[in-house]
Amino acid sequence: MSVIKAALLGFGTVGEGVYTAIHSHQQQLNELLGVRVEIVAVLIRDKNKKRDIESNILVTTDFEEILNIRDLDVVFEAIVGEEPGYTYLKQAIDKGIHVITANKVMFAKYGQELIHKAKQQNVKLAFEATTAGGVPIIRTIQRLLQVNRITKVQGILNGTSNFILTKMRENKLSFEAALHLAQQKGYAEADPTNDISGKDAFCKLMILSQLVFGEQPCWSEVKIEGITSISQQQIEEKEHQGQRYKHIAEIYKEGQRIKASVKPIIVDSNHPLYSIEGVENAIALEASLVGNITLQGPGAGKMPTASAMIEDFAEIVQHQQLQEKIPAFQM
Repeated sequence: MSVIKAALLGFGTVGEGVYTAIHSHQQQLNELLGVRVEIVAVLIRDKNKKRDIESNILVTTDFEEILNIRDLDVVFEAIVGEEPGYTYLKQAIDKGIHVITANKVMFAKYGQELIHKAKQQNVKLAFEATTAGGVPIIRTIQRLLQVNRITKVQGILNGTSNFILTKMRENKLSFEAALHLAQQKGYAEADPTNDISGKDAFCKLMILSQLVFGEQPCWSEVKIEGITSISQQQIEEKEHQGQRYKHIAEIYKEGQRIKASVKPIIVDSNHPLYSIEGVENAIALEASLVGNITLQGPGAGKMPTASAMIEDFAEIVQHQQLQEKIPAFQM
């Protein structure tokens, strides 16, 4: 059985999830793809931190060591922030290595450039995990766009904010108490600024904009409003009226101009995102032929995000196998 060599860039929550998923689903991958997947290297930042990684795997802080691995097929990138992820992915693509990323901050800014570079080098770049964790929104949009024209996207793209608003309503908690509960459960970081300010959802929205419309709006013109100003009293008042606060990222075209926002919106039971609760993410699409579609699922966490990356990996391998078979059918 042939072997596919993979490297992990980052071994935090997501990187460890990919490592675990490949080992726990090795048999399924073997049966589906007819190959054995080997993680041959892991890039880490702190060599002194103890990690549960097999001793035969290269663990390094030097990306050059990974680039120099002979016949490396793919890298899974799960680094936080624009750098060094952007630089590493450019170098990997230039070496003809397929790339799978979960880095939303980096990809929102540099995604189109990296996609163009990957096409030039005839390698695949997959980014399902950048936008809504385990919700297959990228793949769904790519398939819809073969014929449909998507006119509007609305989404709950940050599970932390959604969890806080849910608990404020259900448990009559203050914002501070709901945030503390989210941190206790591991749904919010010690510094939750990116989540509760709307910056995390904004990056995901820009990725969707590039995918749906082929461009992004001017970032400075996008209204970004977090959830910190919403009181428990406001939530309770709307609950009595059959309405709920939802933190919604929205993008649509008005003429030739892209309009985008990330802000709290009051919705009633007729809205497709009304019933999305807790840490769930959901995306509602309006398209020219199919009409309205809503996708819902776990938006973050170790295994949902790892799942998105593994599905991307399987699709890359299947595409490569198909390309290799095509000449056999030509006369």
